Amino acid sequence: MDTGTEGETGGPVWVGLPGGLLTLRRLLLVIWTTGFAAVTAVVLGLTVGPWWAFFAVPWLAALVWGWVLLGRNWRSWRYAERADDLLISRGVLWREETVVPYGRMQLVEVTSGPLERRFGLASVQLHTAAATDAKIPGLAPAEAERLRDRLTALGEARSAGL
Repeated sequence: MDTGTEGETGGPVWVGLPGGLLTLRRLLLVIWTTGFAAVTAVVLGLTVGPWWAFFAVPWLAALVWGWVLLGRNWRSWRYAERADDLLISRGVLWREETVVPYGRMQLVEVTSGPLERRFGLASVQLHTAAATDAKIPGLAPAEAERLRDRLTALGEARSAGL
């Protein structure tokens, strides 16, 4: 039985991450940069002089730059399930593609911190026999659990002959 996903051309079908992860990361960016900008403006404005408060502008520029970079980074994350392995691809300037054979997986974890739970997100962490760890962040909890169960079942089936 062939258990992978393949497209019309025989290549893997890539699945991107849901938008909740991008929303969470952008919200954290806004909170941190506006906080730093406000502290910089107030401290320099009160201690040195009002014109020195303009040194908070680089924080706002970092906000705009970070907003764009987070979007590009989020779009670069994707994964694909194939017959014998799981592919994870990420990166904008330096593309990184990880191939995790099902038979080499030892542990599949689903984690969700407080902020992730608030935004309805979970991450899947894969631990392999080769001490390689792969992670898929920002999945919907139901998809993360489905992926965990599927990878665990395929891992047990593939490693049975070892």
